[in-house]
Amino acid sequence: MAAVIGGYVLLPSRATGLLDPHNRMLVARGEGLYLAQCAACHGRHLEGQPNWRGVDADGYLPAPPHDKTGHTWHHPDQLLFNIVKLGTAKAANLKDYKTRMAAFENTLSDDDIIAVLSYIKSQWPEDMQIRHDKLNQAYELKDKAAK
Repeated sequence: MAAVIGGYVLLPSRATGLLDPHNRMLVARGEGLYLAQCAACHGRHLEGQPNWRGVDADGYLPAPPHDKTGHTWHHPDQLLFNIVKLGTAKAANLKDYKTRMAAFENTLSDDDIIAVLSYIKSQWPEDMQIRHDKLNQAYELKDKAAK
């Protein structure tokens, strides 16, 4: 069953949530897209920028890592998708949030975004992927209960 987020239809995956870090073709596609669109800021090896937890001289947060040292896995698939598609401020409804994170809605298709995020998740240790799956399950149950 497809999910609808913010009016966008998202394809389901084998894994819990929208992402499928076990689909080799999807992950390979996502790696290429990540290297072309994301690595300049988030690092070729998902390492992020130095001092990513504090604001820089211009008041912006540097790009965070997406490897196991970051906090990406703390967010459900739906929010990660929206951040990439719409940008952080719009996705999180933060009116005056200063960010250099571009919205990719005019650059990447929904399937491309899912591929990139699936690649990122595939690079996490298995225990972190399992915790992320449980997070997605909790959000799915919360959404169902709210309806």
